[in-house]
Parts: sequence; C-alpha cells; structure tokens
Amino acid sequence: MEVKAIAKGIRISGDKARLTVNLIRGKDVSLASDILRNLNNKASKIVEKVLNSAIANAENNNKLDKSKLYIKKIYVGEGPVIKRVMMDSRGHVGRKDHQTCHITVIVDERS
Repeated sequence: MEVKAIAKGIRISGDKARLTVNLIRGKDVSLASDILRNLNNKASKIVEKVLNSAIANAENNNKLDKSKLYIKKIYVGEGPVIKRVMMDSRGHVGRKDHQTCHITVIVDERS
C-alpha cells in the first residue's frame, strides 16, 4: 500500500533539490535516511524531514512495518516563484526571483 508525504512551497530551487532526490530514489528507507544524514546541503535536511513524515504516516496510519519500506517514487515539482524588487543600474528597477518547489515522497512495503 502506497503512503505519501508532500512538502509544499519549500524555499529552494527545484534543480538543487533534484540532485539530492536522485541519490535515494528506489532505495530502502533506512539506507536513504543514512545517505541524507551524511550529505551536507540544505536540500538533504528538507528531504529527510519529508521522508520521515512518509515513514511515520506508513507506520501510524496504515500499520506498515518500517523495516520493509522502500521509496517507490520521489519527485520534485516546481512551486510558485517569489518575485522581489532589486535596484538595477542607472536607477532602473530590476527583479530578483526566489525559486520554490514541492517535494513528494511515496513509500511502499516490499512483498
């Protein structure tokens, strides 16, 4: 049975988050957790929180065994762009965009 957790509006670029997500796709949750704990970037801490949330959903809501769980699907979608004003040269007003993303983790039990 698939169990899902989603984090929306995360203040990190989707490209940066995908680099981390690609490392753990298809792995067991314990191995994926270890990989994320040993990475030293912002995305790994956020993805680890979402993964822990999916594991907790599986254990508490669906009574699945944590030792049999693996990451069935994990993907990063683009979120809304936060637009901010930044002064440009010669008195012009430029724009500084802040990227956001949505991270989705789907775990399932190995049979």
